[in-house]
Amino acid sequence: MSNKYYNSLQKKWISDQKDDEIPNDDFETEIRGKLKSALQMPNIMVLAGSGTSLGDIVKGPKMWDLWEACTTADMQIVAHECFNESGFDFEVESNKNIEICLSHCEAYLQVGAIIEKTTLFVKKCKEIILGKCLFINDKDVQLVGHKEFIRKLARRKSKDPRVKVFTTNYDTCFEDAAGLLGITVIDGFSFSIPRIYDARFFDMDIVRRNTTSSSTNIHYLEGVFQLYKLHGSTNWSRDQTSSYLIKQAENVKADDSCMIFPAKGKYQQSYIQPHLELIARFSQSLREPNTCLIIAGFGFNDDHLSEPILSAILSNPHLKVIIVSPSIEYDFSEEPPRTSKYWKIFKKIAEDRNNDEIFFINCDFQKFSSLIPDLTALSPAENLHENMKKLFGGSHV
Repeated sequence: MSNKYYNSLQKKWISDQKDDEIPNDDFETEIRGKLKSALQMPNIMVLAGSGTSLGDIVKGPKMWDLWEACTTADMQIVAHECFNESGFDFEVESNKNIEICLSHCEAYLQVGAIIEKTTLFVKKCKEIILGKCLFINDKDVQLVGHKEFIRKLARRKSKDPRVKVFTTNYDTCFEDAAGLLGITVIDGFSFSIPRIYDARFFDMDIVRRNTTSSSTNIHYLEGVFQLYKLHGSTNWSRDQTSSYLIKQAENVKADDSCMIFPAKGKYQQSYIQPHLELIARFSQSLREPNTCLIIAGFGFNDDHLSEPILSAILSNPHLKVIIVSPSIEYDFSEEPPRTSKYWKIFKKIAEDRNNDEIFFINCDFQKFSSLIPDLTALSPAENLHENMKKLFGGSHV
């Protein structure tokens, strides 16, 4: 895969594949330098999309995989019956998308009679999607990138604000990777069993106290980060008797799942707890001064997340944004429009500002994890070196 990124300062692509552009070693050196500078900011937040769970190593499902799984021979029998009544053409190429399909079904159920076949089809699709997201069977192998990503970001000074990881993914890649590393995750659930969701847990922290002396000094525990699962999780279960009661459980059924399944109704569902609280904290974090936002594997197809990001970029002068995608040129394509409108908007803002407040890195999540520098405190010699570079200028800047 080509390593390249769009440098808004120079307004050109920098790639390792062309003779007139910087070599790969210099590319990685410059990227690491830019990342090190950006990640020194007090507040670090991450938005991880489905792309962080894709690839030959992680093996998470793509949207097309979900479509194919939901339209097998057995499912097509049910699908054709409900689609014939609702007017959805199952064979049209543009309709072969599970989000479009479920959006149509849910809209039909809202305006028409509750058709048994349509309800059954939607239920079976949700069961299949839930099952497909339980793909982790070899954590040590599949979660190599996630472990490296978490290990590096969690190695900040413990007195700094905790890193906030927001994700739209249903899978448990981030929490499983943290478990392998022995890193504590604050995810909004209680530390007692059963684990019950309460957003107030995000306002708590973990400290280490010296119990062998009378000293009242406390030290924040190293390697703790906060995890916000914006669309729910495969192991979140909504209590049928008390809909506001959310628990972590194993073998969650689709009927009990607290997940926002793919459909245009995601925007409306985000106003239901616990998702409302999670979205609110996402928007609030974007407004914090001196914040670095890393966006990885996210296609900006969810307006309820893309709009707050755009608003923050336009209104928060202290926000630095790093956007990571393995297909930047495709994402920026304009004719015909093949991707979200926000890619073009963010590119235009980056070009107009002519600085590194927004920059793009063309690589997948695994590669990006390897590019992140360790966020340990710099030694005095390193501090002097960094200050000298800023004073006299560095290479390729």
